[in-house]
Amino acid sequence: MTQIRRAVCFAIAVLALLLGAPAARAADPIRIGFSIELTGPLAAVGKTGLLAFQIWAEDVNKKGGLLGRKVELVYYDDQGNPSNVPGIYTKLIEIDKVDLLISSYGTNLVAPAMPIVMQKNRLFFGLFALGVNEPFHYPKYFSMLVFGPDPKPTFSKGWFDIALKQNPKPETVALVTADAEFGRNALDGARENIKKLGLKTVYDRAYPPTTVDYTPIIRAVQAANPDLVYVASYLPDTVGILRAVAETGLTTKMFGGALVGTPTASLRSQMGPLLNGLPGIWDFLKQYQAKAPAEGIDPLGYFLPPFAYGEMQILGDAINAVGSLDEEKLAQYMHSHSFKTVVGEISFNPDGEWTEPRNLFVQYHGIKGNDLDQFRDDSRITILYPSQYKSGEVVWPYNKARGE
Repeated sequence: MTQIRRAVCFAIAVLALLLGAPAARAADPIRIGFSIELTGPLAAVGKTGLLAFQIWAEDVNKKGGLLGRKVELVYYDDQGNPSNVPGIYTKLIEIDKVDLLISSYGTNLVAPAMPIVMQKNRLFFGLFALGVNEPFHYPKYFSMLVFGPDPKPTFSKGWFDIALKQNPKPETVALVTADAEFGRNALDGARENIKKLGLKTVYDRAYPPTTVDYTPIIRAVQAANPDLVYVASYLPDTVGILRAVAETGLTTKMFGGALVGTPTASLRSQMGPLLNGLPGIWDFLKQYQAKAPAEGIDPLGYFLPPFAYGEMQILGDAINAVGSLDEEKLAQYMHSHSFKTVVGEISFNPDGEWTEPRNLFVQYHGIKGNDLDQFRDDSRITILYPSQYKSGEVVWPYNKARGE
């Protein structure tokens, strides 16, 4: 009898463990892993994206999480250094065993994660990454970038369209960028547009990513005497290039392009009128702006944060719709459905790019000093492209726009 009782007790204990195991697993959080720039040259932007991710996680968890489970963010500082990215994503997958993966900010930090993600056959979301899936056509990649199904040429098309409408029509162009993934992709698209438009390239060089003095570069551009100067630069480069332009007194008819960082802590018209009427955008920005001062980051949050929050909305909506974390099913659902987000309705093409571009080109003017308040409205910005949002004419040539 004693042996029978022991056997029965053992069976009951095993049954209890088996019944309890699924409940315990169901209570585990859904872990979303990523690298992000918390230090280094891109930290000013990366930290704003992290805050947006955290606000989304808070919002979701207040509502009970996803699939009845809380959401947990697992992240590491990549220091804005692409060489740190593969090791971080390997750790997230193999050691942390996160459920889902998203990316750091920017092309240069998304591209080095792609081989790891593809090798492990994982779903991946790229934040502000230009054309990184073009060589691979990886079906589980999705992009949070406004330049649509053909992002490389679209990235600069509007800028060149504006220039070619001026009188006299410009004939020559200089191309300037860093020798890194973002710059190479941006200039690939620019060259495609230049060829179609029949412009002549008189300067086309990439500077090392470690460059700190941009004056020799701008002097070389000036020596080529281009009508147009198209620049693709990240935040530290943008600051250095603009200072070099002021120092050298660069003379050209039109200067600009993809000067990443100019919208940070500045303008609502990075998204312009597209913000108006979008469900939840101002609710999100109100939360962001309340938290940003304590974090010491961009107090307005008009550049990266809405897109970072929007990509998480897409991921969350797909999980709820599919009813599981099966990444194959999630990818299929995301390719076949559109999503309502704080930055508008978004759908994806087979390469994971947006099916429709929604980018703006604007011109800055009348800026005096460094007072942030002058950027809180649109009075110093003119929307030039696309035509349906155009708010004025370009100030031409560039030196006139600079107030010279």
